[in-house]
Amino acid sequence: MPTKPERDVEKTYSKAAFAAKLRRLADAVEKGERFQIQIDGERIRVPSGAVYNIEHEREGNAEEIEFQIKWENNP
Repeated sequence: MPTKPERDVEKTYSKAAFAAKLRRLADAVEKGERFQIQIDGERIRVPSGAVYNIEHEREGNAEEIEFQIKWENNP
């Protein structure tokens, strides 16, 4: 199976859309199910065994919180 092309996309959502995506993610995580999300036109399938973490960054007056989901695709 060919390797997917590299990608680095950041997409901004309205508060309502962001909250809805977080709710769907939380439901899937609680149930131990895989999660699907479309980001900038590409459908992403997150396996149930993914690793979830939260990252906090601070630089000068700017702060950032990132909710991260990581996994490896099987060939």
